[in-house]
Amino acid sequence: MAAVRIGTSGWSYDHWRDHLYPPGTSPAGRLDAYTAAFDTVELNSSFYHWPRVAAFRSWARRLPDGFLMTVKAPRGLTHAGVGLDPARWTARLAEGMSGLGPFAGPLLLQLPPSRERDDAWLERLLGAVPGARVAAVELRHPSWVHDDVFAMLEAHGATYCVMSGAGLACELRATARLVYVRFHGPDREHLYAGGYSDADLDWWAARIGEWRAGGHDVLAYFNNDGEGHAVYDARRLRERVG
Repeated sequence: MAAVRIGTSGWSYDHWRDHLYPPGTSPAGRLDAYTAAFDTVELNSSFYHWPRVAAFRSWARRLPDGFLMTVKAPRGLTHAGVGLDPARWTARLAEGMSGLGPFAGPLLLQLPPSRERDDAWLERLLGAVPGARVAAVELRHPSWVHDDVFAMLEAHGATYCVMSGAGLACELRATARLVYVRFHGPDREHLYAGGYSDADLDWWAARIGEWRAGGHDVLAYFNNDGEGHAVYDARRLRERVG
């Protein structure tokens, strides 16, 4: 069957001490604790500051065989004004992710909720993705939900990011072999809050089963990190998927 990997967005949180890390785990040891529990992670800190290639290489030396690290693109790229040429980032993105070697997964492009549909901008953004990388695109403004946008992603070999979270359109679209899902929490008013119910996770497990039956690989990340919800929800969904 098609592959499914389930993890969390980020791995180092002080408030996960009682939820994931064994007693006495130092901040430096959190990655080891995480990789003992999950086989994939979404690097979130790269959104705020793009790491040097040496940092990527350091992570790669600590990752176990078969692990997959997806990388969130920097906000300097995805949140920049339309006057910025996204291609200015291509070389930096390629150099950094090359440091992960075989552990490198997709590049996540998260556009801000204020960014309304602009096909020309999206075309330039997709063109800036290094040729060896698969792009997963999170389009938070509802104006992007359109067949022409999905067709553009498909033409670029990019995967539409399926979203679960307050105020976000939950479109069950597959524009590439890979389906990429981000869980931002079940709360209807606030993002990143609360834990998913058994019924919620049963429903998502069924959707993942449908994608798998259609030949799609699935990457899913929980971003509701408060109180360790992301850790517990990722484990619970993984149990349901098998």
